[in-house]
Formats: sequence, structure tokens, C-alpha cells
Amino acid sequence: MMKAALLGLMVCFVTAGGTKVVGKQFPTLDGETLESKEIQIPADTKGKLTLVGMAYSKKAEATLNTWYTPMYDKFVLKRGIFDSQYDVNLYFVPMYTGVKKVAYESTMKDLRESNRKDLFPYILFYKGELEPYVSELEMEEKNLPYFFLLDEEGNVVYATQGLYNESKMAKIEEVLDSRL
Repeated sequence: MMKAALLGLMVCFVTAGGTKVVGKQFPTLDGETLESKEIQIPADTKGKLTLVGMAYSKKAEATLNTWYTPMYDKFVLKRGIFDSQYDVNLYFVPMYTGVKKVAYESTMKDLRESNRKDLFPYILFYKGELEPYVSELEMEEKNLPYFFLLDEEGNVVYATQGLYNESKMAKIEEVLDSRL
């Protein structure tokens, strides 16, 4: 029994990408949606729970894409009596840092011409420095996307990383349910 509990604790720690980030204030991130709306996290998200998915490499962006549809369907999509029970902000943040800054404008232009206009308010482009995000949010593995659940004050209450899967979504929902 003790081994099972210890194993569960280790799995939770590994899944969260380290627990040191939980409890920290999310560092200020200025971005622009595909609707050309300027958003600053956490200042513009205060008062509401916020999910932020971040990626700073091509490979991580591809993996971040695995989260788009399930997160949108769970937290945004309106289906009448089956509307989401969660009232959260949701942002997917491709990060343009270093030499990638050059591709910022052209990538935004290409995506604005895409057929997924329903995602426009939720994709938040960031152009700037990679620090303090890597160090403060423990985003050391550049090929993975990172997800952070922020409380109403902008503090990280849960973190995970990597490909989307149902157990990660269930954990996010569990944390959200505990805050309702």
C-alpha cells in the first residue's frame, strides 16, 4: 500500500514537470491574438482561472497542437445544455524568441488566413526573450509544450507538459473542480 502511494506521488511529480513552479506567480507575458488583441498574462486574466499552453520550438508547437481541439471542446465550445461547466480563460502561446522572431509576422499572417477562425481568440503570439519563462516555469525541455493552470490572482496551481492525453485532461479538470 505504501509503495502504491509513493508511486502515485512520483507519477504526479513527474507529470507536473516539477512541483517547484506550483504556487509561483506567473511571469508577465505580453502577447497578441490572431484577432490583433493585446493580452497581458496575468494582469488581463485576474479574477478568472486561466489555462496557458506554451511552446518555444517547432516540435513543441506540433505537440501543442494535440491540445487545441480537446481543450477548445472542453472549455470553450458552446453546445446548448451541454455547455462547459468551466468558466476559464484559455490561451495557446507559440513563443517567438531569438532567431524565430523574424518569422512572427509571416506566421501570424498565414494563420489569419487559416480556416480555424474559432481558435483566433485563444492563440496568443509572444515575441520576446525566453527568460524568465524557462527558469521560473521550469520549461527546460524545448521540444515539449508546457501547460499551466493559473488561479484568479495569476499564481500557478497546476502544471503539466507534453502530448495531450485523457489522464492529463482529467487532472486539469480535477484541479478546476476543486476550485469551483
